[in-house]
Amino acid sequence: MALGYDGRRLSKAFAHAFAQTLSGNQFEAYLSNDITTTPALSFYVKHKALNAGVMITASHNPPTYNGIKFKADYGGPFLTEETILVEQNLYKQTVVSDDKKVILADITAAYVNQIESLINFEAISKAGINVLVDSMSGAGQTILENLLRKHNCSADTIFGKADNNFSGRLAEPIEKNLLPLSSKLSADKIYSIGAATDGDADRLGVVMDNGQWLSAQETILYLTDYIVNKKNVPGHVVKTSSVTDKIFLFQSESRKVFDVQVGFKYICEKMISENVAIGCEESGGYGYSVHIPERDGVFSALLMCEMLALSGFNKLSEFVDSKRKEFGAIYYDRIDHPYHKPDRIEKLPSLYKNKPTHIGSFDIVKISPYYSSRGIINGLKFFLKDSPRWLLLRSSETEPMIRIYAEGKNDDEVKALLQAGIDIIS
Repeated sequence: MALGYDGRRLSKAFAHAFAQTLSGNQFEAYLSNDITTTPALSFYVKHKALNAGVMITASHNPPTYNGIKFKADYGGPFLTEETILVEQNLYKQTVVSDDKKVILADITAAYVNQIESLINFEAISKAGINVLVDSMSGAGQTILENLLRKHNCSADTIFGKADNNFSGRLAEPIEKNLLPLSSKLSADKIYSIGAATDGDADRLGVVMDNGQWLSAQETILYLTDYIVNKKNVPGHVVKTSSVTDKIFLFQSESRKVFDVQVGFKYICEKMISENVAIGCEESGGYGYSVHIPERDGVFSALLMCEMLALSGFNKLSEFVDSKRKEFGAIYYDRIDHPYHKPDRIEKLPSLYKNKPTHIGSFDIVKISPYYSSRGIINGLKFFLKDSPRWLLLRSSETEPMIRIYAEGKNDDEVKALLQAGIDIIS
């Protein structure tokens, strides 16, 4: 097995303890010799044909947290049933540990070679694309800058050294956390694109050259268009149910668009069972058939640079203006609605049994249920007449919260749909 760790406090110590326990139980444990990213760890597992991988990280969560991500031999996350098996076997044996089978390894080198073989750095260099990277003091550090500069591309990094407190920010690459990146882009005016990776570098956030945030919804739309229509990668498209339904524009007789439960493991499940060109989730996680069935913020950032370089535009804002004329605007929003009543878990199964026929003034065309690992409906998506128009309700299994998502034809429609969601669950 392979083990990696991010730059959080005690991540390295936890990874070493994990490796020693594996060794004590007669498993070979390839322990990273340095801080590494989750996608690099996942790729190493697949590349070396190992049985599994372990990443010590809490990803984008606050620095006081830590956790474990399990990776399977295909280079992607454990599926639900595998995680349940791990949980069922906890605390059943006396802990045995030693260093006999712990092997220090360079986890990142093979991953870097893989990326170099997949990205058209020559095009990025020739187009004069200048990239500003915000690694958010996470595990991505200066990987992006080093790769770009190695291939004669212009790049700079802010917050490029891993810090166990993420330099006082939450390491989630969303608009409110990327003010330093946005400010530098709008002030310097020399960059083509801004790219931010999260705590373990498996997610991507994009900021345009003018300092404006590019939503994950638009990023997904343009990346998918690039993969299937410009790079002509064969295969289906998978998106989580909270992603814009404009993605159905790419559906054809030979290419399906799968709308799956929120969570990248559900995307991964499709990627290992079907021929899938690209899988996308609303939180900034994107996976590709040419790479691994895993979120990869670093590879996705480079694909964005390649896409821009081959578009004929030098600035991302100019490219986005052209694409908005082609695809139209995306009207989408979500709210996390507090719900303290005791029937939170039963709310959506009950609603599915007594199906409504309309949401507000819109007729329901189809209702898709989504099930938790316990087989209980924890998500309902209402597809409404005249796509893209939908409402998604998701009940949290860990917090007193029901999340409400909506896409419509304009901002007022989205607000009305979100309010209709609140009314339904109240």
